[in-house]
Amino acid sequence: GGSVLEQLLAYCRSTQHEGGSLSSQPHVQDALTRIYVDFQVQRLFRDDRVLVAGGAGFLGQHVVQVLRGRGSAGIVVPRRSQYDLTREAVVARLYRDARPDVVIHLAAVVGGIGANRANPGRFFYDNLVMGAMLMEYGRQAGVEKFVAVGTICAYPRFAPVPFREEELWNGYPEETNAPYGLAKKMLLVQGQAYRQQYGMNVIHLLPVNLYGPR
Repeated sequence: GGSVLEQLLAYCRSTQHEGGSLSSQPHVQDALTRIYVDFQVQRLFRDDRVLVAGGAGFLGQHVVQVLRGRGSAGIVVPRRSQYDLTREAVVARLYRDARPDVVIHLAAVVGGIGANRANPGRFFYDNLVMGAMLMEYGRQAGVEKFVAVGTICAYPRFAPVPFREEELWNGYPEETNAPYGLAKKMLLVQGQAYRQQYGMNVIHLLPVNLYGPR
């Protein structure tokens, strides 16, 4: 039983040759793992409806392009003009309309240094409630996977460079970005809590600064 790739992996693990099983060879193991993961990702996104909150933004456009390149036909990208994700009734309506299997949360209310200084309250509240409600309604809807994307602004101000995940809780963020960074950081806490209590499949990604044309 299982897919062709699963059978191939099982065969490689059981086949003996000089020096041990074929899969014990690092280059073979790495190549098979990459093929297997890529296959699983393609199968996941081909068969599932994927809600990409923030899919029209800078990062989101690239993510949507990759998903489409992997054969996904069920991508939903909510626009702010139709779905204000800081409003609970709207988030509930989005889940009713989209019926997603997978949620990728890239949406954010964000800006540069000047915007952060001028709007600390708004940046904290909007990002906090948007993430909290998207994850909670995803839990209620029984989504297969929830992918939350954090921010480099969550790291402590004096974290050693290069940043390491072990340093994430070892200090307060840089004051200018702290409201935004801490609001996004709460997604990590919420995801860990939901996985512990509800068994929800949540992962939290921390990208570095983004740049480039689009």
